[in-house]
Amino acid sequence: MGGVRKLAVPFVVPGPCGVAIRDRLKHLTPQDEKVLRAVGEHQGALASGDLKARCADGLEHSADTWAARKRELTALSSSRIAGAITKATHDQWALARRCQAAHIQNLAAGIKTLRHRLSLPIGTPGTKRAAGGYQSKGEWFRKSRRLAALKARHAAAVADWQAGRVRVVRGGKRLLNTRHHLTQAQLTEDKWRQLWEAERWFIAADGESGKRFGNETIRVTPDGEVSIKLPFPLAHLANAGHGRYVLTSTVAFAHRGAEWADRIEAHRAVAYRIHLDTERGRWYLTASWQRPAVKTIPLAAACARGMIGVDTNADHFAAYHLDVHGNPIGDPRRFPYDLSGTTAHRDAQIRHALTRLINWAMRVGVAAIGIEDLDFTTEKTREKHGRRKRFRQLISGIPTGKLKARLVSMAAEHGLSMVAVDPAYTSMWGAQHWQKPLATPRRKMSRHDAAGIAIGRRALGHPVRRRTAPPPHDRSDRAGHRTVQAGPGHRGREGTRPPTTDRPPGGPSPSGKRKREPSASKTARDAPSTQQWVQDSLTHTG
Repeated sequence: MGGVRKLAVPFVVPGPCGVAIRDRLKHLTPQDEKVLRAVGEHQGALASGDLKARCADGLEHSADTWAARKRELTALSSSRIAGAITKATHDQWALARRCQAAHIQNLAAGIKTLRHRLSLPIGTPGTKRAAGGYQSKGEWFRKSRRLAALKARHAAAVADWQAGRVRVVRGGKRLLNTRHHLTQAQLTEDKWRQLWEAERWFIAADGESGKRFGNETIRVTPDGEVSIKLPFPLAHLANAGHGRYVLTSTVAFAHRGAEWADRIEAHRAVAYRIHLDTERGRWYLTASWQRPAVKTIPLAAACARGMIGVDTNADHFAAYHLDVHGNPIGDPRRFPYDLSGTTAHRDAQIRHALTRLINWAMRVGVAAIGIEDLDFTTEKTREKHGRRKRFRQLISGIPTGKLKARLVSMAAEHGLSMVAVDPAYTSMWGAQHWQKPLATPRRKMSRHDAAGIAIGRRALGHPVRRRTAPPPHDRSDRAGHRTVQAGPGHRGREGTRPPTTDRPPGGPSPSGKRKREPSASKTARDAPSTQQWVQDSLTHTG
């Protein structure tokens, strides 16, 4: 098949290496909330100043500048709080740097596409692999102006990258811009101010192995008692010894509570974060820790009990169960979800659909789920798809990153492995080779269901098509048997069956039925291939 790109090899996705659980801080007194707000405001101001200093350092950052910043913060808080703030600052700067690189790459892709389409004559039709020319002179002119604008933005982004300049907003750029659109957001200025201040607070502490209960700054005992080591300027608010404030609320982690308790009783590191949900007026405590890196199982072991191929779509998962040989079993399954509404609603829909998918995988007894290694980063540009706004919205709405992260973490808790495959041609080849053969009057096969079979077969290491092309018709012994066959050890395999030699000619067959004796050969074509044919030169006429 000419023009088909080389497919990537399937691989087992590594499992999660981090755990985070959350519980609500209930029944807080007004004094508790006052202390939490004071700590958040004080440490948030320190974090904002440290981030400003880190951005000013740019590429000149070194261990000496980091140590100087930490010494300044230590005098205003404590050594552990200063370490947590500087670590968060470095992570935020590194994230902004990666986003800046992705932005430059996206601009470069848009410039390349615009140059290609502008170089084509007006009205040139496009292909599946490349867009065609523009439809009119007016559109061509507008796109030439957009090319100039993208070039200017690309040059500015590259200059910032080379100089080490990044632009970071503590609290979020979206929330900052909402300040200018309060009516559309249905917010008052006071309400927006509460959201803005809460997002910029900093009440977090990294864990320390060997310390009491795994954290000295925010300590949680096995009984659920929460205490905070106050910064030096707020030490007068302490209600316990050594400058600590003990909250009246207690926590009890229902999810992974036993694992969390084992860690703190062994004094292993646990990081904590306290934040306020301003919409609900509730305070929450989040505990997180790292797990040791677990080596993934081999691909052959993951495929030993078959596979479930999952095709990800904008509103549902299309899944199909396959045996170890790549044969579909049963009927296709669909797990719908609705990605409209708020972020919390979309996240809940994804979790519910994944839960149903994993429960079905456990019932059928497979050890792995095959998914596509999707990445629509280069597919969302308006330069590539032009007027196809609905298609751009469609692919932008598929939560590829969050989906893979959630599916891997949720499947790992049930002992399931994830096998990622190349997404190329799965829908096209699945519909070509599987949609029509499996469709019956009582079973409707869609293109997405067939794509699930293609994904599962690719994860198992089989080709998507059911069988290879048959041998040539002119000489059936030239090409030999089909290459895609089950091995000799598999029962019910396809292939040429050996002749029966344990019965007399004309005798009964193993099935008990008498078969007619083969007739003698009457033509040269039917003669055995071992017979030597010699042409008489005297009868030759030429």
